[in-house]
Amino acid sequence: MSILEAFRSDNQTTYLDFMILGLSDLPDLKVILFCILLLIYLLTLTGNAIIILMSRLDKRLHKPMYFFLSNLSFLDICYTSTTMPKMLQVLLMQRKSISFVGCAVQMYFFLAFIGTECVLLGIMSYDRFLAICNPLRYSVIMSSRLCISLASISWISGLLNSAVHTFFTFRLDFCGSNKINYFFCDIPPLLSLSCEDTSVNEVLLLSIGVFIGWTPFLCIIISYIYIIVTIIKMKSSEGQRKAFSTCASHLTVVILYYGSAIFNYVRPISSYSLGKDKVISVLYSVVTPMLNPLIYTLKNKEVKVAMQTQFINRIHLANN
Repeated sequence: MSILEAFRSDNQTTYLDFMILGLSDLPDLKVILFCILLLIYLLTLTGNAIIILMSRLDKRLHKPMYFFLSNLSFLDICYTSTTMPKMLQVLLMQRKSISFVGCAVQMYFFLAFIGTECVLLGIMSYDRFLAICNPLRYSVIMSSRLCISLASISWISGLLNSAVHTFFTFRLDFCGSNKINYFFCDIPPLLSLSCEDTSVNEVLLLSIGVFIGWTPFLCIIISYIYIIVTIIKMKSSEGQRKAFSTCASHLTVVILYYGSAIFNYVRPISSYSLGKDKVISVLYSVVTPMLNPLIYTLKNKEVKVAMQTQFINRIHLANN
């Protein structure tokens, strides 16, 4: 029996399995891509795990900024782990199929983590805004309770966003080709396989995208306008440098992440070119999670000091 299972009704074939084409069909390139992606995945897991560990172990990092950074690192680990293992399997093995249920589960969790990160980045910009523009009240406003509430809002938003998209995508009938010209189950490639009208899905993608994508992005822009004005008004050049350094890491991540994610989701489906959009998807789903720990450690003196301290402490413990 074929890997693919299907049932026929009314002269249409509806597939129970999908076939993921992946990033490349060239045998030689597959091996190279597998090695590169495996290295990226391992670096992503290691780098983000270190950020979470440092934030827990070092008391100097028990601050709202690092609480949100730990959430960001956890999200990066989660959504790369949702797609990368299957991506590596497709490159290494002949079996490219994924079940209907497996595809739905993969898409649900991927969209949940992506949506949560969009909102979380907006919340992190608000945290930086308070720290720089209202430093005297910062510790009072950003209490532990508020931090947990804001993080919860980001997670709830992401989970609800994903539930809506997953439900309306997988209620469609998929017929004709079962080949997903992509490297994981995502909305645009699945809509392209449907034999039904997908206008409702497109409206949902754009409208919810405005809420979970553009709204946090607008908050980030407004926050940084106030932050830049405040930094310019500072009389001390050292104060300006320190204030800017605390925001540089977050701003770099925002540019990398939002630039690619918004391009991929918040635009008309008719403008999609799945072959070309793979490159953009790789940027925010594979490369950015790997770069986040590097950006935050290289740009952040507190994290570097915490890592050095923990490393020295472990050496002393080992010697004793």
